[in-house]
Amino acid sequence: MEQSIRTQPPGPRRRPPTGSSAAAVPGPGRAPGGPAASSSRLRATADRSAARPAAPRLRLPLRGRGRGEEPSYGGRRSGRPTRLTAVGTGVLAVLATLAVAGLDRLLFDGLGWLFGLGYLVVCFQLAVRVRYADLLAAPISGPIAFALALLLLEPVNSSGVTAQVVSLATGLALRADWLFTGTGLAALIVLARFVAQRRFHRSR
Repeated sequence: MEQSIRTQPPGPRRRPPTGSSAAAVPGPGRAPGGPAASSSRLRATADRSAARPAAPRLRLPLRGRGRGEEPSYGGRRSGRPTRLTAVGTGVLAVLATLAVAGLDRLLFDGLGWLFGLGYLVVCFQLAVRVRYADLLAAPISGPIAFALALLLLEPVNSSGVTAQVVSLATGLALRADWLFTGTGLAALIVLARFVAQRRFHRSR
């Protein structure tokens, strides 16, 4: 008993750490606070980043791929309307003139002033909408559509090719004022567009 007491070093005896004191002292490989503190920090950082307003993005206008195309903003194109080709001008002239002639024939049982006014509107639209490379198609398609409407919708008293030709010539003669007015209007608009385009190219 005396030998065991003598072998112990002098001073107060150390007690083994209890559970509370061991939990209070962090280990060498652990961060202070544990995984709960790190998760709370990440959550706070995510909340601060979400609370910040997003910076507005600057959208630049996109240039068209082809020559002469206007820039588009937000997916919408603000260029010129589509121009008619020579074939499109002829088809539009025939369909529109036949539609106006059929309406006049249905309402007034003949081709009168409604057919003439409709022909003027058709000639104006053709001359305005035809493209520059096919300007001559506008004053040519109008008279052809006018004659075709008379040939198909003008009432004929007798059958036969001769009667059809005589009826067509008579209809053209009786409605020559509408025919020349509409054709002349288309020719003037086409000529004005041609001169304006030539001056524009020379100014460059």
